[in-house]
Amino acid sequence: MKTTVVCGLLGSGKTTFIRNFVTGSSEKTVVLVNDFGQAGIDGEIFSAGGIESVELPNGCVCCTLKGDLITTIQRIVKQFSPEHLLIEPSGVASPSGVLKALEIAGTGEATVIGIVDAAEFTELYESGMYGRFFEDQVANSDIILVNKTDLADEATIASAERLIGSVNPLAVLIRTVNALINIPLPEAPLHRDIHSSLCHLYYETFSLKLADRIEFALVQTLFDDLSKGKYGRVARAKALVSTSMGPYRFDITFSKVDTVRFEKDIKESRLVVIGEGLDAAGVKKVLQ
Repeated sequence: MKTTVVCGLLGSGKTTFIRNFVTGSSEKTVVLVNDFGQAGIDGEIFSAGGIESVELPNGCVCCTLKGDLITTIQRIVKQFSPEHLLIEPSGVASPSGVLKALEIAGTGEATVIGIVDAAEFTELYESGMYGRFFEDQVANSDIILVNKTDLADEATIASAERLIGSVNPLAVLIRTVNALINIPLPEAPLHRDIHSSLCHLYYETFSLKLADRIEFALVQTLFDDLSKGKYGRVARAKALVSTSMGPYRFDITFSKVDTVRFEKDIKESRLVVIGEGLDAAGVKKVLQ
């Protein structure tokens, strides 16, 4: 069984990459997805696209859920016998911890795909906001997708590539839009030195179950307010909601709001918010 770990900061494009990759693959593939909040969302996004997935929500696979990760991988192998296992850790988890867990699980070496947002990477890296966390993701990646190049100019993209090269000169860099690649993934290295750093970023998180048929405008306004800092510093927020206008997916990545109609009916409307100084009570009051 081939194993691939897909890492990247919150909102970099991990879920989009996996959907693109699995849709275009003929291998029997299972995705193990780790959402940081209690209400997992990515698993339903994968299922809506016909992708077999297993969720490990409410924790971090590189520390608190490491044991669960190992036993879940063993269960996936026994139940599904996949040719390819894709692991999507939470955007606040470092790949070094996942790679160490995989060693314990005895899955063999894994290929690591790192994804960075070309428009944001240099500014976030140089701000020091994430310290050595970025280095853990970049240093442990075999391939790095410099994603969202349609949203950045050439100078910004080149600056991101120089920074990535200074941390990991051996990584293969691929510029992408919507995390789409048209080349086969390389074989996993025969041996790798794991570059350890922080286990994960320390963010607050809260999850809410939402009523069905909630007014679309109410959710849209809430996400606009979340993006502007009204309820704390939001690093990431995402929701699947059965609104008055139908099923929708709402996203915030570092103040950028994205709203997309969901392709299937939503099993249960829910919201996950990740950040600092969050006003969960205020959000609950608005939704009630």
